[in-house]
Amino acid sequence: MSAIVEYRNLIGGELRPAASRRLLDSFNPATGQVWAKVPASDKSDVADAVAAAKRAFPAWSGLPAAVRAHYLRKAGELFANYGDELTRLEMLSIGCHALKNNTAHGLGFLFDRAAGQTLEAVTGRAVQLDPTTLGYTTREPYGVVAAIVPFNAPIAMAASKISVVIAGGNTLVLKPPEQATPGILRLAELLKDVLPPGVVNFVSGLGADVGDPLTRHPDVRRITMTGSAGTARLIQRAAADNLTSSVFELGGKSPNIVFADANLDKAAEGVTIRSIFTANAGQACVGGSRILIQRPILNEMLTRMETIAKKHKIGDPFDGATTMGPVISKVQYDKIVGYIEMGKKETKLVFGGNYGPELVPSLPGGFWVEPTLFMTEDNSLRICQEEIFGPVAAVIPFDTEEQAIAISNDSRFGLAAGVWTNDAARMHRCIRGINAGTVWINTYLHIGYELPFIGIKDSGYGYDDIMEFTREKAAVIATG
Repeated sequence: MSAIVEYRNLIGGELRPAASRRLLDSFNPATGQVWAKVPASDKSDVADAVAAAKRAFPAWSGLPAAVRAHYLRKAGELFANYGDELTRLEMLSIGCHALKNNTAHGLGFLFDRAAGQTLEAVTGRAVQLDPTTLGYTTREPYGVVAAIVPFNAPIAMAASKISVVIAGGNTLVLKPPEQATPGILRLAELLKDVLPPGVVNFVSGLGADVGDPLTRHPDVRRITMTGSAGTARLIQRAAADNLTSSVFELGGKSPNIVFADANLDKAAEGVTIRSIFTANAGQACVGGSRILIQRPILNEMLTRMETIAKKHKIGDPFDGATTMGPVISKVQYDKIVGYIEMGKKETKLVFGGNYGPELVPSLPGGFWVEPTLFMTEDNSLRICQEEIFGPVAAVIPFDTEEQAIAISNDSRFGLAAGVWTNDAARMHRCIRGINAGTVWINTYLHIGYELPFIGIKDSGYGYDDIMEFTREKAAVIATG
Protein backbone atom coordinates (compact mmCIF):
# COMPACT_ATOMS: atom_id res chain seq x y z
CA MET A 1 0.00 0.00 0.00
CA SER A 2 1.34 3.45 -0.93
CA ALA A 3 2.28 5.90 1.81
CA ILE A 4 -0.57 8.19 2.86
CA VAL A 5 0.08 11.77 1.75
CA GLU A 6 -0.71 14.69 4.05
CA TYR A 7 -1.76 18.06 2.60
CA ARG A 8 -1.90 21.51 4.17
CA ASN A 9 -3.93 24.70 3.95
CA LEU A 10 -2.63 27.78 2.16
CA ILE A 11 -3.08 30.91 4.28
CA GLY A 12 -1.30 34.19 3.62
CA GLY A 13 1.23 32.55 1.32
CA GLU A 14 2.16 29.85 3.84
CA LEU A 15 1.35 26.14 3.79
CA ARG A 16 -0.05 25.36 7.23
CA PRO A 17 -1.76 22.51 9.06
CA ALA A 18 -5.01 23.20 10.85
CA ALA A 19 -4.51 25.16 14.05
CA SER A 20 -5.88 22.17 15.95
CA ARG A 21 -3.52 19.81 14.06
CA ARG A 22 -6.54 17.59 13.42
CA LEU A 23 -6.85 15.75 10.10
CA LEU A 24 -9.59 14.31 7.90
CA ASP A 25 -9.26 11.12 5.89
CA SER A 26 -9.57 11.22 2.09
CA PHE A 27 -11.00 8.03 0.61
CA ASN A 28 -10.47 6.54 -2.83
CA PRO A 29 -14.06 5.78 -3.95
CA ALA A 30 -12.89 2.88 -6.12
CA THR A 31 -11.35 1.05 -3.15
CA GLY A 32 -12.96 2.62 -0.08
CA GLN A 33 -9.47 3.02 1.40
CA VAL A 34 -7.79 6.09 2.86
CA TRP A 35 -5.10 7.44 0.54
CA ALA A 36 -4.53 10.98 1.86
CA LYS A 37 -5.14 13.22 4.85
CA VAL A 38 -6.17 16.88 4.83
CA PRO A 39 -6.54 19.54 7.54
CA ALA A 40 -9.69 19.43 9.67
CA SER A 41 -9.77 23.19 9.99
CA ASP A 42 -12.09 25.30 12.11
CA LYS A 43 -13.15 28.90 12.64
CA SER A 44 -9.70 29.99 13.81
CA ASP A 45 -8.18 28.89 10.49
CA VAL A 46 -11.00 30.65 8.65
CA ALA A 47 -10.36 33.84 10.60
CA ASP A 48 -6.66 33.72 9.68
CA ALA A 49 -7.44 33.11 6.02
CA VAL A 50 -9.97 35.95 5.80
CA ALA A 51 -7.54 38.28 7.56
CA ALA A 52 -4.80 37.32 5.08
CA ALA A 53 -7.13 37.94 2.14
CA LYS A 54 -8.18 41.30 3.60
CA ARG A 55 -4.54 42.37 4.03
CA ALA A 56 -3.74 41.41 0.45
CA PHE A 57 -6.75 43.15 -1.06
CA PRO A 58 -5.54 46.80 -1.25
CA ALA A 59 -2.34 45.95 -3.12
CA TRP A 60 -3.99 43.36 -5.42
CA SER A 61 -6.99 45.52 -6.30
CA GLY A 62 -4.67 48.49 -6.87
CA LEU A 63 -2.61 46.74 -9.54
CA PRO A 64 -3.11 47.85 -13.15
CA ALA A 65 -5.35 45.45 -15.07
CA ALA A 66 -2.44 44.42 -17.30
CA VAL A 67 -0.35 43.38 -14.29
CA ARG A 68 -3.17 41.27 -12.85
CA ALA A 69 -3.54 39.71 -16.30
CA HIS A 70 0.15 38.75 -16.25
CA TYR A 71 -0.30 36.95 -12.91
CA LEU A 72 -3.36 35.13 -14.25
CA ARG A 73 -1.51 33.88 -17.30
CA LYS A 74 1.30 32.59 -15.11
CA ALA A 75 -1.28 30.77 -12.98
CA GLY A 76 -2.79 29.28 -16.14
CA GLU A 77 0.56 27.85 -17.16
CA LEU A 78 0.49 25.61 -14.08
CA PHE A 79 -2.19 23.45 -15.67
CA ALA A 80 -0.03 22.76 -18.70
CA ASN A 81 3.01 21.99 -16.55
CA TYR A 82 1.29 19.97 -13.81
CA GLY A 83 -1.84 18.73 -15.57
CA ASP A 84 -0.95 15.03 -15.36
CA GLU A 85 -0.36 15.22 -11.62
CA LEU A 86 -3.54 17.18 -10.95
CA THR A 87 -5.54 14.78 -13.11
CA ARG A 88 -4.22 11.77 -11.21
CA LEU A 89 -5.14 13.35 -7.87
CA GLU A 90 -8.62 14.12 -9.17
CA MET A 91 -9.09 10.54 -10.36
CA LEU A 92 -8.04 9.22 -6.95
CA SER A 93 -10.45 11.61 -5.24
CA ILE A 94 -13.59 11.28 -7.33
CA GLY A 95 -13.11 8.09 -9.36
CA CYS A 96 -13.99 9.60 -12.73
CA HIS A 97 -12.20 7.71 -15.49
CA ALA A 98 -12.99 10.36 -18.14
CA LEU A 99 -10.33 12.57 -16.63
CA LYS A 100 -7.75 10.36 -18.37
CA ASN A 101 -8.88 11.89 -21.67
CA ASN A 102 -10.04 15.27 -20.40
CA THR A 103 -7.17 16.20 -18.15
CA ALA A 104 -6.46 19.29 -16.10
CA HIS A 105 -4.10 20.44 -18.86
CA GLY A 106 -6.89 22.36 -20.55
CA LEU A 107 -8.01 24.34 -17.50
CA GLY A 108 -5.37 27.01 -18.10
CA PHE A 109 -7.66 28.56 -20.69
CA LEU A 110 -9.94 29.74 -17.85
CA PHE A 111 -7.12 31.89 -16.52
CA ASP A 112 -6.19 33.09 -20.02
CA ARG A 113 -9.81 34.04 -20.63
CA ALA A 114 -10.04 35.88 -17.31
CA ALA A 115 -6.76 37.65 -18.04
CA GLY A 116 -8.31 38.97 -21.24
CA GLN A 117 -11.25 40.35 -19.24
CA THR A 118 -9.29 42.32 -16.64
CA LEU A 119 -9.62 45.54 -18.65
CA GLU A 120 -13.38 45.01 -18.93
CA ALA A 121 -13.51 44.72 -15.15
CA VAL A 122 -12.21 48.28 -14.69
CA THR A 123 -14.05 49.93 -17.60
CA GLY A 124 -16.84 52.37 -16.77
CA ARG A 125 -19.03 54.72 -18.80
CA ALA A 126 -19.53 58.48 -18.99
CA VAL A 127 -22.86 60.33 -19.19
CA GLN A 128 -23.36 64.08 -19.75
CA LEU A 129 -26.22 64.66 -17.31
CA ASP A 130 -26.70 68.28 -18.37
CA PRO A 131 -24.49 71.01 -19.91
CA THR A 132 -22.64 71.58 -16.65
CA THR A 133 -22.77 68.15 -15.02
CA LEU A 134 -20.80 65.05 -15.92
CA GLY A 135 -21.67 61.63 -14.62
CA TYR A 136 -19.53 58.55 -14.94
CA THR A 137 -19.19 55.06 -13.50
CA THR A 138 -16.29 52.97 -12.37
CA ARG A 139 -16.19 49.26 -11.63
CA GLU A 140 -14.71 48.06 -8.37
CA PRO A 141 -14.05 44.65 -6.79
CA TYR A 142 -16.06 43.55 -3.79
CA GLY A 143 -13.11 42.71 -1.54
CA VAL A 144 -12.76 39.29 0.10
CA VAL A 145 -14.76 36.60 -1.73
CA ALA A 146 -15.59 33.18 -0.29
CA ALA A 147 -15.75 30.27 -2.74
CA ILE A 148 -17.22 26.84 -1.97
CA VAL A 149 -16.51 24.07 -4.49
CA PRO A 150 -18.48 20.83 -5.15
CA PHE A 151 -17.08 17.31 -5.14
CA ASN A 152 -18.00 16.23 -8.67
CA ALA A 153 -15.46 18.39 -10.56
CA PRO A 154 -13.41 20.07 -7.83
CA ILE A 155 -10.30 21.24 -9.69
CA ALA A 156 -12.26 22.50 -12.70
CA MET A 157 -14.74 24.35 -10.48
CA ALA A 158 -11.94 25.78 -8.36
CA ALA A 159 -10.16 27.04 -11.49
CA SER A 160 -13.38 28.59 -12.77
CA LYS A 161 -13.99 30.47 -9.53
CA ILE A 162 -10.41 31.49 -8.76
CA SER A 163 -9.79 32.90 -12.23
CA VAL A 164 -12.77 35.27 -12.41
CA VAL A 165 -12.69 36.29 -8.75
CA ILE A 166 -9.08 37.44 -8.71
CA ALA A 167 -9.23 38.84 -12.26
CA GLY A 168 -11.82 41.28 -10.95
CA GLY A 169 -9.38 42.51 -8.29
CA ASN A 170 -10.82 40.55 -5.37
CA THR A 171 -8.98 38.26 -3.01
CA LEU A 172 -10.23 34.79 -2.19
CA VAL A 173 -10.77 32.21 0.53
CA LEU A 174 -11.71 28.84 -0.96
CA LYS A 175 -13.19 25.85 0.83
CA PRO A 176 -12.61 22.56 -1.03
CA PRO A 177 -15.18 19.74 -0.81
CA GLU A 178 -14.36 17.48 2.13
CA GLN A 179 -14.90 14.42 -0.10
CA ALA A 180 -12.32 15.52 -2.71
CA THR A 181 -9.76 17.89 -1.19
CA PRO A 182 -6.21 16.71 -2.10
CA GLY A 183 -6.11 17.89 -5.72
CA ILE A 184 -7.24 21.37 -4.75
CA LEU A 185 -4.68 21.63 -1.96
CA ARG A 186 -1.99 20.56 -4.42
CA LEU A 187 -3.18 23.35 -6.71
CA ALA A 188 -2.84 25.68 -3.72
CA GLU A 189 0.82 24.63 -3.33
CA LEU A 190 1.43 25.51 -6.97
CA LEU A 191 -0.37 28.86 -6.82
CA LYS A 192 1.66 29.84 -3.76
CA ASP A 193 4.71 30.32 -5.97
CA VAL A 194 2.87 32.31 -8.64
CA LEU A 195 0.50 34.73 -6.88
CA PRO A 196 1.28 37.30 -4.16
CA PRO A 197 0.68 36.08 -0.59
CA GLY A 198 -2.92 36.26 0.54
CA VAL A 199 -4.51 36.71 -2.87
CA VAL A 200 -5.78 33.13 -2.74
CA ASN A 201 -6.22 31.15 0.47
CA PHE A 202 -7.41 27.54 0.83
CA VAL A 203 -8.95 26.13 4.01
CA SER A 204 -10.12 22.51 4.11
CA GLY A 205 -12.56 21.00 6.54
CA LEU A 206 -16.18 20.13 7.14
CA GLY A 207 -19.01 22.44 6.18
CA ALA A 208 -20.05 23.15 9.75
CA ASP A 209 -16.46 23.89 10.82
CA VAL A 210 -15.23 25.88 7.79
CA GLY A 211 -18.10 26.73 5.45
CA ASP A 212 -20.36 28.13 8.16
CA PRO A 213 -17.85 30.51 9.80
CA LEU A 214 -16.55 31.52 6.38
CA THR A 215 -19.95 32.57 5.06
CA ARG A 216 -20.80 34.28 8.37
CA HIS A 217 -17.59 36.32 8.46
CA PRO A 218 -18.28 40.09 8.31
CA ASP A 219 -15.22 40.73 6.12
CA VAL A 220 -16.47 38.40 3.38
CA ARG A 221 -18.36 40.61 0.92
CA ARG A 222 -19.35 38.10 -1.80
CA ILE A 223 -19.95 34.34 -1.83
CA THR A 224 -19.83 31.95 -4.78
CA MET A 225 -20.98 28.39 -4.24
CA THR A 226 -21.69 25.46 -6.53
CA GLY A 227 -23.65 22.74 -4.78
CA SER A 228 -27.11 21.87 -3.53
CA ALA A 229 -30.11 24.10 -2.86
CA GLY A 230 -30.05 22.92 0.75
CA THR A 231 -26.49 24.15 1.20
CA ALA A 232 -27.40 27.45 -0.49
CA ARG A 233 -30.20 28.01 2.02
CA LEU A 234 -27.80 27.38 4.91
CA ILE A 235 -25.40 29.91 3.40
CA GLN A 236 -28.14 32.50 2.95
CA ARG A 237 -29.07 32.16 6.60
CA ALA A 238 -25.44 32.38 7.69
CA ALA A 239 -24.79 35.43 5.51
CA ALA A 240 -28.02 37.24 6.41
CA ASP A 241 -26.64 39.26 9.33
CA ASN A 242 -24.00 40.82 7.07
CA LEU A 243 -26.24 41.04 3.97
CA THR A 244 -23.47 39.30 2.02
CA SER A 245 -24.43 38.84 -1.63
CA SER A 246 -24.10 35.47 -3.33
CA VAL A 247 -23.73 33.63 -6.62
CA PHE A 248 -25.26 30.14 -6.56
CA GLU A 249 -25.05 27.39 -9.20
CA LEU A 250 -27.20 24.66 -7.73
CA GLY A 251 -28.80 21.36 -8.55
CA GLY A 252 -31.23 20.22 -11.18
CA LYS A 253 -33.77 17.66 -12.27
CA SER A 254 -33.33 18.38 -15.94
CA PRO A 255 -35.81 17.14 -18.55
CA ASN A 256 -34.40 15.55 -21.70
CA ILE A 257 -37.22 15.44 -24.26
CA VAL A 258 -37.30 13.16 -27.32
CA PHE A 259 -39.92 13.85 -29.99
CA ALA A 260 -40.96 11.26 -32.55
CA ASP A 261 -39.30 13.17 -35.41
CA ALA A 262 -35.86 13.16 -33.76
CA ASN A 263 -32.76 11.34 -34.95
CA LEU A 264 -33.17 8.39 -32.59
CA ASP A 265 -29.54 7.23 -32.80
CA LYS A 266 -28.31 10.61 -31.58
CA ALA A 267 -31.14 11.00 -29.11
CA ALA A 268 -30.52 7.58 -27.53
CA GLU A 269 -26.91 8.55 -26.82
CA GLY A 270 -27.93 12.04 -25.78
CA VAL A 271 -30.29 10.85 -23.06
CA THR A 272 -27.92 8.17 -21.71
CA ILE A 273 -24.11 8.39 -21.90
CA ARG A 274 -24.13 12.12 -22.78
CA SER A 275 -26.49 13.04 -19.98
CA ILE A 276 -27.06 10.77 -16.98
CA PHE A 277 -25.24 7.44 -17.47
CA THR A 278 -21.95 9.29 -17.62
CA ALA A 279 -18.33 8.50 -16.84
CA ASN A 280 -18.71 10.12 -13.41
CA ALA A 281 -21.75 7.95 -12.62
CA GLY A 282 -24.35 10.64 -13.19
CA GLN A 283 -22.97 12.94 -10.52
CA ALA A 284 -23.66 16.19 -12.36
CA CYS A 285 -26.05 19.00 -11.54
CA VAL A 286 -27.19 19.15 -15.19
CA GLY A 287 -27.80 15.41 -15.54
CA GLY A 288 -30.92 14.76 -17.61
CA SER A 289 -32.57 12.51 -15.05
CA ARG A 290 -36.12 12.97 -16.35
CA ILE A 291 -36.28 11.49 -19.85
CA LEU A 292 -39.49 12.45 -21.65
CA ILE A 293 -40.22 10.26 -24.69
CA GLN A 294 -43.08 10.76 -27.13
CA ARG A 295 -45.29 7.69 -27.01
CA PRO A 296 -45.02 6.46 -30.66
CA ILE A 297 -41.25 5.91 -30.25
CA LEU A 298 -41.29 4.79 -26.60
CA ASN A 299 -40.50 1.10 -27.06
CA GLU A 300 -37.87 1.71 -29.71
CA MET A 301 -36.11 4.28 -27.54
CA LEU A 302 -36.17 2.02 -24.48
CA THR A 303 -34.52 -0.75 -26.49
CA ARG A 304 -31.84 1.59 -27.81
CA MET A 305 -31.17 3.05 -24.35
CA GLU A 306 -30.79 -0.37 -22.73
CA THR A 307 -28.38 -1.50 -25.45
CA ILE A 308 -26.21 1.57 -24.85
CA ALA A 309 -26.34 1.27 -21.06
CA LYS A 310 -25.32 -2.40 -21.11
CA LYS A 311 -22.13 -1.51 -22.99
CA HIS A 312 -20.87 0.41 -19.96
CA LYS A 313 -17.94 -1.21 -18.14
CA ILE A 314 -18.00 -0.18 -14.51
CA GLY A 315 -14.66 -0.40 -12.73
CA ASP A 316 -11.26 0.99 -11.82
CA PRO A 317 -10.89 4.55 -13.17
CA PHE A 318 -7.28 3.79 -14.08
CA ASP A 319 -8.28 0.80 -16.23
CA GLY A 320 -8.39 1.84 -19.87
CA ALA A 321 -11.44 -0.36 -20.52
CA THR A 322 -13.54 1.35 -17.83
CA THR A 323 -16.33 3.64 -19.02
CA MET A 324 -18.00 4.44 -15.67
CA GLY A 325 -16.37 4.85 -12.29
CA PRO A 326 -17.74 4.70 -8.73
CA VAL A 327 -19.84 7.26 -6.91
CA ILE A 328 -17.91 9.57 -4.62
CA SER A 329 -18.56 8.21 -1.12
CA LYS A 330 -20.45 5.81 1.12
CA VAL A 331 -22.84 8.61 2.02
CA GLN A 332 -23.66 9.30 -1.63
CA TYR A 333 -23.85 5.56 -2.38
CA ASP A 334 -26.38 5.03 0.41
CA LYS A 335 -28.46 7.96 -0.83
CA ILE A 336 -28.57 6.63 -4.40
CA VAL A 337 -29.36 3.09 -3.26
CA GLY A 338 -32.23 4.48 -1.19
CA TYR A 339 -33.75 6.11 -4.26
CA ILE A 340 -33.30 2.92 -6.31
CA GLU A 341 -35.14 0.85 -3.72
CA MET A 342 -37.82 3.53 -3.47
CA GLY A 343 -38.26 3.46 -7.24
CA LYS A 344 -38.59 -0.31 -7.29
CA LYS A 345 -41.51 -0.04 -4.86
CA GLU A 346 -43.25 2.87 -6.57
CA THR A 347 -42.96 2.18 -10.30
CA LYS A 348 -41.57 -0.02 -13.09
CA LEU A 349 -37.86 -0.83 -13.32
CA VAL A 350 -36.84 -0.90 -16.99
CA PHE A 351 -33.23 -1.98 -16.50
CA GLY A 352 -30.41 -1.84 -13.97
CA GLY A 353 -31.18 -1.49 -10.29
CA ASN A 354 -28.08 -3.36 -9.09
CA TYR A 355 -25.36 -2.00 -6.85
CA GLY A 356 -22.60 -3.13 -4.53
CA PRO A 357 -19.35 -5.13 -4.63
CA GLU A 358 -20.64 -7.82 -7.01
CA LEU A 359 -20.55 -5.26 -9.83
CA VAL A 360 -16.73 -5.01 -9.52
CA PRO A 361 -15.51 -8.10 -7.63
CA SER A 362 -11.87 -7.06 -7.94
CA LEU A 363 -12.59 -3.84 -5.97
CA PRO A 364 -15.16 -4.86 -3.35
CA GLY A 365 -14.59 -1.77 -1.24
CA GLY A 366 -15.67 0.63 -4.00
CA PHE A 367 -19.00 2.43 -4.24
CA TRP A 368 -20.54 0.88 -7.35
CA VAL A 369 -23.96 1.58 -8.88
CA GLU A 370 -25.01 0.47 -12.35
CA PRO A 371 -27.05 2.59 -14.81
CA THR A 372 -30.65 2.34 -13.67
CA LEU A 373 -33.82 3.35 -15.52
CA PHE A 374 -37.38 3.51 -14.25
CA MET A 375 -40.56 4.36 -16.14
CA THR A 376 -43.63 6.14 -14.79
CA GLU A 377 -46.60 8.23 -15.86
CA ASP A 378 -46.41 10.11 -12.52
CA ASN A 379 -44.00 13.05 -12.49
CA SER A 380 -44.82 13.68 -8.82
CA LEU A 381 -42.86 10.64 -7.62
CA ARG A 382 -39.81 11.49 -5.53
CA ILE A 383 -37.49 9.87 -8.09
CA CYS A 384 -38.85 12.44 -10.57
CA GLN A 385 -38.79 15.47 -8.28
CA GLU A 386 -35.66 15.08 -6.12
CA GLU A 387 -32.06 15.30 -7.26
CA ILE A 388 -30.53 11.83 -6.89
CA PHE A 389 -27.05 12.73 -8.16
CA GLY A 390 -26.22 9.31 -9.51
CA PRO A 391 -26.76 7.09 -12.59
CA VAL A 392 -30.51 6.86 -12.06
CA ALA A 393 -33.19 8.25 -14.38
CA ALA A 394 -36.92 7.97 -15.01
CA VAL A 395 -38.66 7.80 -18.38
CA ILE A 396 -41.95 9.70 -18.56
CA PRO A 397 -44.00 9.07 -21.72
CA PHE A 398 -45.92 12.00 -23.28
CA ASP A 399 -48.26 12.61 -26.19
CA THR A 400 -48.11 16.30 -27.16
CA GLU A 401 -45.57 19.11 -27.19
CA GLU A 402 -47.68 21.07 -24.72
CA GLN A 403 -47.72 18.12 -22.34
CA ALA A 404 -43.93 17.71 -22.60
CA ILE A 405 -43.37 21.37 -21.73
CA ALA A 406 -45.80 21.19 -18.81
CA ILE A 407 -44.08 18.08 -17.39
CA SER A 408 -40.68 19.73 -17.84
CA ASN A 409 -41.76 22.79 -15.87
CA ASP A 410 -43.39 20.73 -13.11
CA SER A 411 -40.23 20.87 -10.99
CA ARG A 412 -38.77 23.18 -8.41
CA PHE A 413 -35.51 23.12 -10.40
CA GLY A 414 -34.64 25.01 -13.57
CA LEU A 415 -31.00 24.49 -14.49
CA ALA A 416 -31.07 22.94 -17.97
CA ALA A 417 -33.08 20.94 -20.48
CA GLY A 418 -32.53 18.94 -23.65
CA VAL A 419 -34.80 18.72 -26.69
CA TRP A 420 -34.43 16.27 -29.57
CA THR A 421 -36.40 17.20 -32.68
CA ASN A 422 -35.97 18.08 -36.35
CA ASP A 423 -38.84 20.59 -36.31
CA ALA A 424 -37.30 24.08 -36.35
CA ALA A 425 -40.45 25.83 -35.14
CA ARG A 426 -40.77 23.36 -32.25
CA MET A 427 -37.16 24.03 -31.27
CA HIS A 428 -37.91 27.70 -30.68
CA ARG A 429 -41.23 27.04 -28.96
CA CYS A 430 -39.48 24.71 -26.52
CA ILE A 431 -36.69 27.22 -25.87
CA ARG A 432 -39.32 29.83 -24.99
CA GLY A 433 -41.60 27.48 -23.09
CA ILE A 434 -39.20 25.51 -20.87
CA ASN A 435 -38.26 27.17 -17.58
CA ALA A 436 -34.51 26.53 -17.50
CA GLY A 437 -31.35 28.58 -17.68
CA THR A 438 -30.00 26.57 -20.63
CA VAL A 439 -31.89 24.61 -23.31
CA TRP A 440 -29.88 22.30 -25.56
CA ILE A 441 -31.34 21.31 -28.92
CA ASN A 442 -30.13 18.03 -30.48
CA THR A 443 -27.17 18.00 -28.12
CA TYR A 444 -26.60 17.77 -24.37
CA LEU A 445 -23.99 19.01 -21.91
CA HIS A 446 -22.48 21.25 -24.59
CA ILE A 447 -21.22 24.00 -22.30
CA GLY A 448 -19.47 27.00 -23.78
CA TYR A 449 -17.84 29.61 -21.56
CA GLU A 450 -18.87 32.23 -24.10
CA LEU A 451 -22.44 31.81 -22.83
CA PRO A 452 -23.92 32.33 -19.35
CA PHE A 453 -24.72 29.25 -17.30
CA ILE A 454 -27.49 30.39 -15.00
CA GLY A 455 -30.12 28.46 -13.09
CA ILE A 456 -33.58 29.59 -12.08
CA LYS A 457 -35.86 28.57 -9.22
CA ASP A 458 -34.04 26.12 -6.92
CA SER A 459 -31.17 25.87 -9.41
CA GLY A 460 -29.70 29.18 -8.26
CA TYR A 461 -28.86 32.58 -9.68
CA GLY A 462 -25.84 34.29 -11.16
CA TYR A 463 -22.81 32.53 -12.57
CA ASP A 464 -19.03 32.66 -12.34
CA ASP A 465 -18.27 35.59 -14.65
CA ILE A 466 -15.88 38.44 -13.99
CA MET A 467 -18.70 41.00 -14.05
CA GLU A 468 -20.38 39.14 -11.17
CA PHE A 469 -17.35 39.97 -9.03
CA THR A 470 -17.16 43.69 -9.73
CA ARG A 471 -19.77 46.36 -8.99
CA GLU A 472 -20.52 49.76 -10.40
CA LYS A 473 -19.94 53.04 -8.58
CA ALA A 474 -21.49 56.26 -9.83
CA ALA A 475 -19.81 59.68 -9.72
CA VAL A 476 -21.30 63.11 -10.49
CA ILE A 477 -19.15 66.21 -11.15
CA ALA A 478 -20.60 69.68 -11.41
CA THR A 479 -18.42 71.62 -13.79
CA GLY A 480 -20.22 74.96 -13.86
